[in-house]
Amino acid sequence: MLYLVLAVLLIALIFGPQAWVRSQMRKHAAARPDLPGTGGELARHLLDRFSLGAVAVETTASGDHYDPDARAVRLSPDNHDGRSITAVAVAAHEVGHAIQHAQGSSLLAWRTALARFLGVFDKVAMAILITAPLVMAVTHVPAIGLMQAGIAIAMLGVGLVVHLVTLPLEFDASFGKALPILSGDGYLDGRDLPAARGVLRAAAFTYVAGALVGLLNFLRILRIIR
Repeated sequence: MLYLVLAVLLIALIFGPQAWVRSQMRKHAAARPDLPGTGGELARHLLDRFSLGAVAVETTASGDHYDPDARAVRLSPDNHDGRSITAVAVAAHEVGHAIQHAQGSSLLAWRTALARFLGVFDKVAMAILITAPLVMAVTHVPAIGLMQAGIAIAMLGVGLVVHLVTLPLEFDASFGKALPILSGDGYLDGRDLPAARGVLRAAAFTYVAGALVGLLNFLRILRIIR
């Protein structure tokens, strides 16, 4: 019974944030013809306003995000072409990341640099772990196996660091950048701000599930090694 309860808690911990994010996005995605523009149009306007004309606004099928390498705000078709609270808030959130980039955010630079090598680190770390028993059997030197395990743990920990660095960036993009712009500069009526705040909170929490999964995987591997 205890294991069943723990399993249910783990499932809720991992998939709960994802379900909540999706529900918040859908809740405020109804068309609002009274809004002055679409998400894509607001993104373009804000980028130009903050002297970021070199940053492109594009549609994507791989989820709303800002690409610092391509210098592009990429929005899903619904948010790029939609005229809704969700579309406007998500567009402002992604522009928030472009503003972080323009301001020289060290956290964003660090996350971008680590993310480039994340896939390589994971593959190399797993290869080291798989070959560790063979190396110890051939060399008969346990210290080599321990050294390999340490290297693998350090490399796998990079993924966890990326997730942890991402969280403050997401919250700053939502509540340090997007919300003050939408509320203080009159882009949304005061009656729409609670809905926009909910969407921005959901946008910030998009990576929480990823961070939790990364932490659980890291702890699982530590347990296996031990």
